[in-house]
Amino acid sequence: MTSINRDRLAALTQREQDHFVASHPASRAAHDAATHLFGKVPMTWMLKHAMSFPIYLDSAQGATITDLDGITYADFALGDTAAMAGHSPEATVRAVQRRFAEQGGATAMLPTEDAEWVGAELTRRFRASRWSFALTATDANRWAIRLARAVTGRPKILFNSYCYHGTVDESLIVATDDGPASRPGNVGAPCDVTETSRVAEFNDLDALEKELANGDVALVVMEPALTNIGIVLPDEGYLDGVRELTRRHDVLLLIDETHTFSAGPEGAIGHYDLHPDIVVIGKAIGGGIPAAAYGVSAEFAESVLGRTDLDIIDMGGVGGTMAGNALSLAATKATLGEVLTDEAFAHMIGLADVFSAGVRDIFSRHDLPWSVSQLGARTEYRFSQQAPRNGTEAEAAHDQELDDFFHLYLANRGILLTPFHNMALMSPSTTREQVDAHLSHFGDAVGELVAR
Repeated sequence: MTSINRDRLAALTQREQDHFVASHPASRAAHDAATHLFGKVPMTWMLKHAMSFPIYLDSAQGATITDLDGITYADFALGDTAAMAGHSPEATVRAVQRRFAEQGGATAMLPTEDAEWVGAELTRRFRASRWSFALTATDANRWAIRLARAVTGRPKILFNSYCYHGTVDESLIVATDDGPASRPGNVGAPCDVTETSRVAEFNDLDALEKELANGDVALVVMEPALTNIGIVLPDEGYLDGVRELTRRHDVLLLIDETHTFSAGPEGAIGHYDLHPDIVVIGKAIGGGIPAAAYGVSAEFAESVLGRTDLDIIDMGGVGGTMAGNALSLAATKATLGEVLTDEAFAHMIGLADVFSAGVRDIFSRHDLPWSVSQLGARTEYRFSQQAPRNGTEAEAAHDQELDDFFHLYLANRGILLTPFHNMALMSPSTTREQVDAHLSHFGDAVGELVAR
């Protein structure tokens, strides 16, 4: 198999970095002038990129971004799923303009009829029958965790190692050879994460059963496929096994569909025929407007609402003033009803199929021991011979030097991948021409890297 010359990799990366700096003077100037921002960016995660400074956004439409230097990009990052519907989809824009500019009352602390429509549509897609709204999946997960603890009386929440459920304190736990531990980089933890959480590797039913047997787990929170450590797909029978074990141990199961919505119009829940107790969905459903939701079964809802000792209306910690606002729900209704349709997903998944097949062909032609994983409209290439089966394997397969080279090379040629890893997501606006452009430039990058 072809090996990578690291000296050549470093030289190519420096060449690409020099080209990026020279061709982005406006972005550089904007970054240099940012003296009032923590880390010089609106959010510190915007520092996670291969470039010497961030690309600054000027405009975006569909699956195309234009920066301050007038350079256009085929956008396969799509806001790390938040723009899976495409940037400013027409139906969502119309709904937002109507709600905000014509009707007004974007956040009046009053319900709108859109909320019931959205709840019914979420039930159709994701099966949970009662819904409540948030602005981010992080908050939806936090609030669902509070409810699960209240209903079960159990203190601990179980997660998969190297999972991602936003900035939920309990989720920052990993499995190590020495036992469960705080995930590296966890900032300002309120307590030792092992006090609140348990952990099992994804695709490991034996480890899950061992943890559930302790009898103190209220809720298992999981993605049906890991996504934020690179895509890690479930083994055949694994997800059914999780559901069987949680029922056997009388533990609630939450499926976080925030990223795995890419699996299809009914998310991974429909794709894998899953039956969780709680569902969380965020990012994509608002078409670019902040929106998220968590759904529960009718039985679960009744068990909460029937409790006179639970204050879920005022100080119970299961809501926020902006959550469920009229603007978010108008955007969500339009996005789910008119943009992220069955037909749109067929287009998106078809393009992801082409993307994945093309990358595999490039690896094969150059005899590279690398792999590709795909979940519906989302695809990812990994620098490992076998696709990882759990989060720890996925973390070990990470190669920052290769990531930086490919991200720089592609950005310099008008292609943006998700900055955190090598993920490409398709939107209803993504074109075959954009996919082909990626494959052409990626093939060139690989060819330069392995040239004798």
